[in-house]
Amino acid sequence: QVQLVESGGGLVQAGGSLRLSCAASSIIFSVSAMGWYRQAPGKQRELVATITTAGATTLVDSVKGRFTISRDNAKNTVYLHMNSLKPEDTGVYYCRSYAYDRWGQGTQVTVSS
Repeated sequence: QVQLVESGGGLVQAGGSLRLSCAASSIIFSVSAMGWYRQAPGKQRELVATITTAGATTLVDSVKGRFTISRDNAKNTVYLHMNSLKPEDTGVYYCRSYAYDRWGQGTQVTVSS
């Protein structure tokens, strides 16, 4: 079964940190590049970070220097480490499998000022 499950969201003050996790079915994880997206209220979903099966990463400019993406192949899990959070980082964060074009259900991140 192809499944993605995000966790780790929550409410945090500006300047704080969170680590999001996305647990994937093994059938997905071994062959798929993965991505993290976010959707703020009233806005379109936007790409935040990607990671290939080999571990190469990309980050959008707005999060460079604050966020990192990583993957643990033994746990079939991809992480988004978020530091120095800002109120504009607020939104629902989704992970995505590119090989299967599947999305998780999302996890809410709220950053208070």
